[in-house]
Amino acid sequence: MQVTETLKDGLKREYAITVTADELNEKVNEKLAEAQPDIEMKGFRKGKVPMALLKKQFGQRLLGEVMQESIDGAMNKHFEDSGDRPATQPDVKMTNEEWKEGDDVHVEMKYEALPEVPEVDLSSIKLEKMVAKAGDDEVDEALKSLAESAQDFNDREEGAAAQDGDQVVIDFVGKLDGEAFEGGSAEDYPLTLGSNSFIPGFEEQLVGVKAGDEKTVEVTFPEDYGAEHLAGKAVTFDVTVKAVKEPVAAEVNDELAKKYGAEDLAALRTQIAERLEAEYAQAARAVVKRRLLDALDEKVSFELPPSLVEAEAKQIAHQLHHEEHPDDHDHNHGEIEPTEEHTKLAERRVKLGLLLAELGQKAEVEVSDAEMTQAIMNQARQYPGQERQFFEFVQQNPQMQQQLRAPIFEDKVVDYVVELAEVEEKEVSKDELQKAVEELEEE
Repeated sequence: MQVTETLKDGLKREYAITVTADELNEKVNEKLAEAQPDIEMKGFRKGKVPMALLKKQFGQRLLGEVMQESIDGAMNKHFEDSGDRPATQPDVKMTNEEWKEGDDVHVEMKYEALPEVPEVDLSSIKLEKMVAKAGDDEVDEALKSLAESAQDFNDREEGAAAQDGDQVVIDFVGKLDGEAFEGGSAEDYPLTLGSNSFIPGFEEQLVGVKAGDEKTVEVTFPEDYGAEHLAGKAVTFDVTVKAVKEPVAAEVNDELAKKYGAEDLAALRTQIAERLEAEYAQAARAVVKRRLLDALDEKVSFELPPSLVEAEAKQIAHQLHHEEHPDDHDHNHGEIEPTEEHTKLAERRVKLGLLLAELGQKAEVEVSDAEMTQAIMNQARQYPGQERQFFEFVQQNPQMQQQLRAPIFEDKVVDYVVELAEVEEKEVSKDELQKAVEELEEE
């Protein structure tokens, strides 16, 4: 077996691999000799079938297997000896397409090697970490929001007309072609106008009604409605309005606190402050991460595999196309040519991705099974009722596992680097932190 270098240009590599006919024949014979003791064939005792007959019977089949094993072995040995790590799956093909049994096998292997990533003095990186505290104003605002979400409804004065946001207590009977249909009736039903909990068009027709009114509401069920006999059908509802109530925010007191599982108002204020500060810390971390990546981007420079940059640029162009055209749900838009800006962003992502991978490998950063399980559970919540199927899908899909593992690994490497960097904390207001986050989104 012979491996000859035919191209070495930057990170591009090309090799010619030759596996001789004698090598193939020898390996086929080895496999047959290994299997011979267990082979039975009509007219021969077990283990006594002649090699010539075995070769005639099984040689052709084994030849393809041996050919693949030899090529794979040559590639693995090459990567082990050279230390090269291919950036993507090597392109491997036979060059003597007219090959027949008895010929040598000639194979061409092309790939781009991953570059040598230079050492980085992480202690030389200086970062500013924003720290925001939850003040009384922020806690009061959150309490007000909780009180509004815990609102009650009180009867409006006699003769008052229902407004959007009010609650009307109604009896109703739904009719299709003049006949009441199953599941279309209820008594003393509390309906909040504007909640969009009923068929489109139903709630709007009750704005302005008063207690004691009787009204016929005309609506059409959506075409995709769950009950087939009603889907797309025009129906009427005979509605009797029994009460009209206005929303009243709950009072901010100990009773409100107990509704949210706190002992009293003081305890609820503490819980809210802790939750807000956890949110601020998460936002501050995003700012620190971006500043760290910017610092690493400036500090490090090395050659990048063109294929990785090209693939990333195409992915960016594709993603931005769908963000700019949200109504374009399919992928029949043809190939989207990346711009210079897309390529520049791709170069940054590829460089930082390779750098973080190298730093993580040297620091022996690993994603634990527990962290992966948690990530899968978080993703599975997006598919209510199908969590088990999602778990099984991930278990059988290595690519999906990598998609879930990659961001966890990256965050753990970022945390590792931040620990070694020189970090100065700076106390800021919520607005200053918000401004910093918005600036990230604009970049």
